[in-house]
Amino acid sequence: MNKITNDIYYIGVNDHEIDLFEGQYDVPNGMAYNSYIIMDEKIAVFDTVDQNFTAQWLSNIKQILADRKPDYLIVQHMEPDHSANILNFIKEYPEAKIVGNAKTFGMIANFFEGLDLADKKLEVKEGETLSLGKHELKFVFAPMVHWPEVMFTYDMNDKVLFSADAFGKFGALDVDEDWACEARRYYFGIVGKYGVQVQAVLKKAAALDIQTICPLHGPILKEDLGYYLGLYNTWSSYGVESEGIFIAYTSVYGNTKKAAELLRDKLLEKGCPKVAIADLAREDMAESVEDAFRYGKLVIATTTYNADIFPFMKHFILDLTERNYQNRTIGIIENGSWAPMAAKVVKGMFEKSKNITWTETTVSIKSAVKSENIAQIEALAEELMK
Repeated sequence: MNKITNDIYYIGVNDHEIDLFEGQYDVPNGMAYNSYIIMDEKIAVFDTVDQNFTAQWLSNIKQILADRKPDYLIVQHMEPDHSANILNFIKEYPEAKIVGNAKTFGMIANFFEGLDLADKKLEVKEGETLSLGKHELKFVFAPMVHWPEVMFTYDMNDKVLFSADAFGKFGALDVDEDWACEARRYYFGIVGKYGVQVQAVLKKAAALDIQTICPLHGPILKEDLGYYLGLYNTWSSYGVESEGIFIAYTSVYGNTKKAAELLRDKLLEKGCPKVAIADLAREDMAESVEDAFRYGKLVIATTTYNADIFPFMKHFILDLTERNYQNRTIGIIENGSWAPMAAKVVKGMFEKSKNITWTETTVSIKSAVKSENIAQIEALAEELMK
């Protein structure tokens, strides 16, 4: 029995069958779909789980309930990995109320054609409360973190914040791994575009006395909450988390790779605290996006390709710009055998990005690294170390 507080229990599931989360993110350690229940005079269940785990989830609920029945299903987020079993819950517990906001119920109608909630529906507004007995629940709306209907629920009695997808991470709960690494990849991949909205809800959370965070993915957070809140503040304000430089490269015949690795070596010689480097064609793209946001300086090394840039680099830059990449210094290493255009294309792709500082030095290679390029790489390393 997974007890969180005297009255709050974990009833979620682990998924080790999944290969790609949301159809794109590699999850070698699986995923957790978290669900919770508060046992009080009235009983509230928080969110459902993925459609592949209906029987296990309903069984988890029954183990906690014994001979009782739930009064409420609180729907904080309508993504199918959390909402898929709303109808199954209603069939199992027809007398329970479904709690959500106006946008929640609009989405329920989209996902469950013909489902008439009628007198089962309890629509709540921002800041409203729901009493279970000694547990008083307050609803904190979190629009676009990262869907428009998202809301958090704060249990004023146990000082628990049910935080929907916020503070979530990749990985099942029966796997021991570093929280920040997979929470960062999750955040920038899935929530990263919505920094302004995350900042807004963090301000709301700052007014609450939070002792436990119960997200819809990843572990329950109880200790050193300042650490997690601090990281979310840095991430959502597009601040620099770690001192260092990330070099992202694509290379056709190895010459651009040679230049990128030479820059890495020179930066390390000059005492750079951390140089991360990635071949975008071979490494996980979400990991590279994560590193670009983690460090304050980025070097893009790529070839001219069809009068444009190499496809993996184009994908990478689009991933950054659609997530509002900003407040960074960027250097460029371009390669082109007869008409180098990569630097021009790269700068054009970032023209709508805020607070981008370009290095004065651009390394421009024609086919292979030559002595003049080594001098340029030395100059770029000096500039990046300032």
